[in-house]
Amino acid sequence: MANGITKLAILIDADNAQPAIIEGLITEIAKYGTANVKRIYGDWTGTHLKGWKEVLIQYAIQPMQQFGYTTGKNSTDSALIIDAMDLLYTRQFDGFCIVSSDSDFTRLATRIREAGLVVYGIGEEKTPKSFVSACDKFIFSEVLRAKEGEQQSLKQKTTSELKQDTKLVSLLRAAVEASSDDSGWAYLGPVGSNVAKQLPEFDPRNYGYKKLGELVKATQLFDLEERLMKDGQSKAMVVKDKKKKA
Repeated sequence: MANGITKLAILIDADNAQPAIIEGLITEIAKYGTANVKRIYGDWTGTHLKGWKEVLIQYAIQPMQQFGYTTGKNSTDSALIIDAMDLLYTRQFDGFCIVSSDSDFTRLATRIREAGLVVYGIGEEKTPKSFVSACDKFIFSEVLRAKEGEQQSLKQKTTSELKQDTKLVSLLRAAVEASSDDSGWAYLGPVGSNVAKQLPEFDPRNYGYKKLGELVKATQLFDLEERLMKDGQSKAMVVKDKKKKA
């Protein structure tokens, strides 16, 4: 991390990602750092990547040509992996963003993390669990679709539905417990970090909520308060499991 700026490399598998996510993708990555490299891999001699061709210039994404030399073999994946390792060895980046729903990148993500760098994965909900788990954080591309008429409607789950999601409830309660002080109260920030470590694909937007606080409140299983920080100026949200005694 140079001068406090997180430098990221975005590598996109054009065969396993849709151009409809591009605006949301760029906005999402900006939350985590600066994209110093933006490359997309595919066979650009054909017509099946026409949609991507129309947005490459607008978002300054470099197309990397890869011919399909052998039927049944995905040479695009190999090209992306080789480039990723070359970039890793330059030691000029703090993290990578791999955009694909293909499990072939599982080992790549693991190798990058072994080198001490962060890996953000972006792919469809159908992405194999192996690749999802290999990333520090995984964002489902369905929440990034921004074009009118192409955005998948992510219905906001009701309180009843959230309470019946035992996996979600257990995850939130465990995270609050792990982050809480002796009184049972926990700052929402550490709670979110704890959840992300347990489940890379966790995202409030998957349940129809923009922020973690909104999701936690909707479960009606926790008390939430806004408290003044020690600096006397900024405020932070704290949360407590209602099952805990006062």
